[in-house]
Amino acid sequence: MGGFGSGAVLPGGIGVSKVTVYDVATQAGPPGGTPHVHLACAEGYYVLAGTGTVETLNTKGYTETPLQAGTMVWFEPGTIHRLINGGGLVILALMANSGLPEAGDAVLTLPPRHLADREAYQRATALSGVGDARTTAAIARRDLALQGYADLRERYESDGPTALDGFFAAAIRIVQPQLADWRHRWEQGARRLADATGTALDALEIGDAAYLERAEVGRLNAPTESGRHGMCGWLDIYETGVTRA
Repeated sequence: MGGFGSGAVLPGGIGVSKVTVYDVATQAGPPGGTPHVHLACAEGYYVLAGTGTVETLNTKGYTETPLQAGTMVWFEPGTIHRLINGGGLVILALMANSGLPEAGDAVLTLPPRHLADREAYQRATALSGVGDARTTAAIARRDLALQGYADLRERYESDGPTALDGFFAAAIRIVQPQLADWRHRWEQGARRLADATGTALDALEIGDAAYLERAEVGRLNAPTESGRHGMCGWLDIYETGVTRA
């Protein structure tokens, strides 16, 4: 396992994307993103501009956290979340495992018929078209996920934490074929850097400075991809070196 100086990975093996949250109103409420869950990764939001709310639902209950410039909020795997755009909401998303949440670790809260198997889920979530047509497809996907999300919230009110069991089980089945790629990203990112820190501490204890001679500087002058349709809005993505196996 490589140490420091062996790859362009951000500190801690995190991933970063700038999210311009969808400003298209939903069929039944304010504009915002698509409710979804991550199964292996924590995620954090730092608000760059605008106002809004992030809704979260997990086994501990439902919460609404107000957002404004300078706010920071984060949540662990198993937290269903959705952004509400109160006006000009732009967020810096900080994602575990070199951006794995935008590289596969996300399942939308679709109605159960679309969660029956991986193929049904992929048909329901695939985006087609370009330009305005692709935006229309992304918004339709969001509105479909909002139907399942509303049902989960309603059932949580009556049944408590067990209301999420079926959705979690279906989500796990959907992502299982991707786990080898996820493990590779974790091993080459967060795990490698954690191991490198241990190696550095060992070296410091004996006064060995050799690892400091391998120090590198990383830089991205601009996003590696801009304007991609994500779950919560338009993404400017900063690819930091860890890719599929």
